[in-house]
Amino acid sequence: MPGGHKVKSYPEIVYFNGEWMKYDQAKISVFDRGFMFGDGIYEVTPFYEGKAFGLQEHLARLQYSMDEIMIELDAASLKPIMVEAISKSGLSSADAAVYIQVSRGVAPRTHYFPEDVEPTILIYAFPASLKAFENKQWSVLVSEDLRWHRCDIKSTSLLANVKSNTQSHRLGLDENLLLRNGLFTEGSHSTIFFIKNNVVYTHPEGPQILSGITRKFVMEICKELNIDVIEEAFPFSHLNTVDEAFLTGTTTQVMAVKEMFTDGNKIYDKPEIGSLTRKIQQAFIQKTRNL
Repeated sequence: MPGGHKVKSYPEIVYFNGEWMKYDQAKISVFDRGFMFGDGIYEVTPFYEGKAFGLQEHLARLQYSMDEIMIELDAASLKPIMVEAISKSGLSSADAAVYIQVSRGVAPRTHYFPEDVEPTILIYAFPASLKAFENKQWSVLVSEDLRWHRCDIKSTSLLANVKSNTQSHRLGLDENLLLRNGLFTEGSHSTIFFIKNNVVYTHPEGPQILSGITRKFVMEICKELNIDVIEEAFPFSHLNTVDEAFLTGTTTQVMAVKEMFTDGNKIYDKPEIGSLTRKIQQAFIQKTRNL
């Protein structure tokens, strides 16, 4: 099976609870609920050559996640810090992304939400490889979806996602596509799209998937290109009828799927990027490179 994964590095500078500092100076309490419970949320926003893409949509999703778990913070107040993160990291003319993490904060350990706790806020920028995705294809695993029932919340409690992604990573694969009751939900860190008879299928929004920002832009692109989109969970049993498949995500963008594996067997094999996928990719490039 294919392999090859890039080594990650730490950012030089981070914003932590109101101050800019070197990454190794940012410390949390052992009683931070993000550390103890994964009681927090996160967001990642892409910047193409220093310009944010889908900024309002990403901030709206951040606000939604915080509202759903009852963290009181105005997501819009973080917008200038995000821009500053890009500048301070020397990425004002580069392709990059900004990571935001908000935990409930520090409090004595209880299973219920404590009151009057200041959220812990971490923000940093990092360089991202956002070019030439249209020349790549991913090889992916297909396995059971073991996550909780509120995948629409972009929670830092990602153990099931991490376990699924590690499973594919150790096989030299790029992603793990998840199945619930015989239906594709999404990838461990991406949205799934299938193309059959020139119609695009993707899982409907709801608690079983994250509301993908790139997903929304791709659906807009399909509308502009007069490509029909059906929001319907695609059955694993119909995989042999699929003409093309691609994945979307903040830094994944629009990635063609080359092959799928399960239990050591190849169950999907499309060595060439399909024509509709290419059309959608080119339209996405136009949107993100003309900000």
